[in-house]
Amino acid sequence: MEKISRNSFFDLDAIKIGLLIILVSLMTTGCTAAVVAGAAGGGYAMVTDERNYGRMMDDSTITTRINSEMIKDHVVKARQIDVDTIDGHVTLTGVVKTRQETTRAVKIARSVAGVKSVKNNLQVGEKSWNEALDDKWLGSKIKSKLIAEPEIRSLNIDVDVEKGIVTLTGVVGARHQKKRAIEIAKTAEGTIRVVDNLKVK
Repeated sequence: MEKISRNSFFDLDAIKIGLLIILVSLMTTGCTAAVVAGAAGGGYAMVTDERNYGRMMDDSTITTRINSEMIKDHVVKARQIDVDTIDGHVTLTGVVKTRQETTRAVKIARSVAGVKSVKNNLQVGEKSWNEALDDKWLGSKIKSKLIAEPEIRSLNIDVDVEKGIVTLTGVVGARHQKKRAIEIAKTAEGTIRVVDNLKVK
């Protein structure tokens, strides 16, 4: 059997990176004008969001305060945790090194005024460079498919991927839109499972 050289793997990674850059460019071109503001790390579009302006601002404030508290904390590595807030319900996504970090992150989130509940999707372990690249690649594929769906306001849906586990967070206008978004994420090559955080308004 012919051996695959080490350089071949680097070539594959280079191809992935190149395609990822192209995808991100295509996704952002023409979309940035629609994005007025969003929760920290979330990227929701206020122009198309199903929530009212006051609720969106409250959610954005909650997310910002949680991120701020995590940055100040000596246990939690804030850059490894994505915080999403919908109607006061917070979801924490990411990969951290210890269970102590997950416990502390949840405690911080719960302590912020306005938080109704905290969903802990944090994984404990290490994430390699290749895994991080694969996650970015998978997230971009799912996002591009959501953009291509005429009935789905893709800017309302945040896609987070950690070790192949896809979390969809956001607000959609109808149940069939939610079902279709989940179906797109589930059928994408590389998806291990989908965490549904979509709310119907």
